[in-house]
Amino acid sequence: MIPAKSALTWKAVPHDAAVVAPDERLSWPRTIGIGAQHVVAMFGATFLVPVLTGFPPATTLLFSGLGTVLFLIITGNRLPSYLGSSFAVISPVIAAVGSNGAGSALGGLVALGLTLIVIGVIVHLVGTHWLNVALPPVVTGAVVALIGFNLAPVAKQNFEKGPVVGIVTLVLLVATLAFFRGIIGRLAIFLAVVIGYVLAWLLGGVDEAARAAISAAPWVGLPEFQTPTFTWAVLPLFLPAVIALIAENIGHVKSVGQMTNTDTDPLIGRALAADGVATTLAGFGGGTATTTYAENIGVMAATRVYSTAAYWVAALVAIVLAMCPKIGALISAIPPGVLGGATIVLYGLVGVLGIRIWLTNHVDFSLPVNQMTAAIPLIIGIADFTWTAGDLTFTGIALGSIAALLVYHGMRLLGFRSSDRTEATRQPAAGESVSG
Repeated sequence: MIPAKSALTWKAVPHDAAVVAPDERLSWPRTIGIGAQHVVAMFGATFLVPVLTGFPPATTLLFSGLGTVLFLIITGNRLPSYLGSSFAVISPVIAAVGSNGAGSALGGLVALGLTLIVIGVIVHLVGTHWLNVALPPVVTGAVVALIGFNLAPVAKQNFEKGPVVGIVTLVLLVATLAFFRGIIGRLAIFLAVVIGYVLAWLLGGVDEAARAAISAAPWVGLPEFQTPTFTWAVLPLFLPAVIALIAENIGHVKSVGQMTNTDTDPLIGRALAADGVATTLAGFGGGTATTTYAENIGVMAATRVYSTAAYWVAALVAIVLAMCPKIGALISAIPPGVLGGATIVLYGLVGVLGIRIWLTNHVDFSLPVNQMTAAIPLIIGIADFTWTAGDLTFTGIALGSIAALLVYHGMRLLGFRSSDRTEATRQPAAGESVSG
């Protein structure tokens, strides 16, 4: 059972306990082992986001750990979760960095985090019904799908810079998912990238400058920090990510409730606000947006250990690893071809996740309102339409997300009512996450 009151204490249970609840823990050695498992599970997806966006990996890892600590505190130590890097912000960050520099991208992340805090507070005070009306599954699915499919050219560009190691990485990732279950299957991204990296190193795919940077990096030191700048022109790029983060967090909270057989819905507002706080902090220091991770849901499902103590351990391990610049240099040197092989799968899965949201919520595509809400935004997002209005530039993801909202609510106002099933308040299925 999830305790009624928050407390940073846990009841010790025997090592052979069938289920370990959030307010319970195994012996500390076993808890540390489970916590380390959570770090390994989240590591593969978390380090890819800063590598793909050009942010310092060690800094992202540090704010990932700090964000997890804040999440546990804000949710009263009642909601087991690790906050890793969100794939929903890759495209807006790349666009913002390209047009206005890294500082403007961080400013966009701060705005994203603050928006999520406001939404979380409102949900905590008045509930989620208004959110379900504003963002029904057909809209949420369309936005999540176009975020993934919009990134297809990025995967192609990286892949073409090293097709041999890209193919090896891609095949290994798919093979690991096909032949292994449990923790090894959950580590498919990590294992495929590591093996692809080693192959690239042996084939000379890692240049001398990168090798020298790895050799020169110290074992202990502070990560690289950056400060945000606030540019109105880039803010529209980050608005669609709000929808994705809302879907991820609600899906996580509900999945924890299903696994622990408890009512976690009262924690949804806190979870949204906590993720907003973590994202805001990361934006002010040079990290990237955070989100609850499906990878760690998988670890809990496999072990049936839901103890928040394990997540405190995972957060502390991540913070310690962030203090090792050599690890950050190693991550930064991953060749583009390896990343291309991995992101063909990852970006595609983000797109498919949007479709899965439609399926799990039984969206009826015989209705014109749902057909148009899905069709128009997808084409806008995949083709990456761009519209400039003064100093503001709206890219495919922003325009597609706006289109999804305008088409759905506009058609309904004009009389194209959707069925009750389409307006279901059910959120993404358990464990669904845009992060990977």
